[in-house]
Amino acid sequence: MKFYDRDKELELLNRAADQSRTEGRMTVVMGRRRIGKTELVRHCNDSTILYFFVARKTEALLCQDFVREAEEKLRIPVGFPKSFADLFRFLLTYSEEHPFTLIIDEFQDFQKVNQAIFSEVQREWDTHKRNCHINLIVSGSIFSLMRRIFEDAGEPLYGRADQSIVVQPFSTDVLKEILADNNPHYKAEDLLALFATTGGVAWYVSLMMNSGCTTRKRMLSYLTETNSPFINEGKNILVEEFGTNYAVHFSILASIADGMLTRGEIENQLQVDNIGSYIARLEKYYGLIEKRLPIFAQENSKKTRYTLRDNFLVLWFRFFYKYQAYVENGALSQLARIIERDYDSFSGFALERYFEQKLRETGRYTRIGKYWDRKGENEIDLIAVNEIDHWAEIYEVKKDPRRYSESSLKAKVDVLCKNCKELAGMELHTGLLTMDDM
Repeated sequence: MKFYDRDKELELLNRAADQSRTEGRMTVVMGRRRIGKTELVRHCNDSTILYFFVARKTEALLCQDFVREAEEKLRIPVGFPKSFADLFRFLLTYSEEHPFTLIIDEFQDFQKVNQAIFSEVQREWDTHKRNCHINLIVSGSIFSLMRRIFEDAGEPLYGRADQSIVVQPFSTDVLKEILADNNPHYKAEDLLALFATTGGVAWYVSLMMNSGCTTRKRMLSYLTETNSPFINEGKNILVEEFGTNYAVHFSILASIADGMLTRGEIENQLQVDNIGSYIARLEKYYGLIEKRLPIFAQENSKKTRYTLRDNFLVLWFRFFYKYQAYVENGALSQLARIIERDYDSFSGFALERYFEQKLRETGRYTRIGKYWDRKGENEIDLIAVNEIDHWAEIYEVKKDPRRYSESSLKAKVDVLCKNCKELAGMELHTGLLTMDDM
């Protein structure tokens, strides 16, 4: 699949490359695995680019790999540095007369090689930054570690990055462009399936397109094919984040994906002590879940619900983790039947997320959310508000428009307006969003 989108991110990277001609620049690129960080940074517009991948080797072996890359790209002898600090110092000094871009991929894995490297990088960077002309890009996919390395005041590299870029999944418009390029006659159900199964993550989208999975039927079938990369993907991503102590974290994520949205529901489901501390870490440290409140609700509201941030992980926990016994017993054809059976309800949830993302991408709204009362009733799927111009759009989202009731929505809006005084005096627009509006 060709390279899509990322115009804003490339603009930032290329601006940093230009600024590095005055003094060294450090850019941190973060994002979950498979999101397309490596492909993005390799598109940086510089005549000379060194690419170092931090494999889990000894420091000496890594330095050998890096030296080969440096000698090939710079066309100079580098010698035999005994440590990464020695090599990094050499490159910083060399860049004083010969500007270039250095990419260090999976930067957080230096901690498994030699934890002192972060302090050594800080020392050399502080010493040479003003006089060197290196455009340093460091990227990493273990979000919690990258944030700690560069955002924790107690870490040596705190405050050293000149800018940070968090790479996000593809936008809804880009997904439509990709699908149209690969299936010019795609239907709305194909677009929804692409969003629901990949979450807009670049590698998953690429897998689907490169495998000819451009229709709903082929996408769902591909999920459970023998040796499908999707089967163990969630575990592969998250075990690195959590380490070996992942059982409770996984159980919480699975419960949320299965519809247990409040802390009470999760506690009742899991019967685990101190669940609040696990939920807090999943939200604030790992960034895997987010707390949702009804629109305009106060932060201390008792109507809190939790949801998974990552659309793909909703799919993985909903099917692959929940039915892992099927996977372990080689019953992938039976898992395929489960996915087909439950896809309508699952994709209905995905359709709500699609429209929420689509509206958010327009930039027209100051606040977007949902509404539900304390009893979990009078739920409204999507509310988008422009508080500056004093208007709001209120929608029900339905795959089947026959299930929509205009009178029912108006009754819910009446309840909403009674409980949300912020809407008083606003121009309100109500309606239905279906797959035809995708």
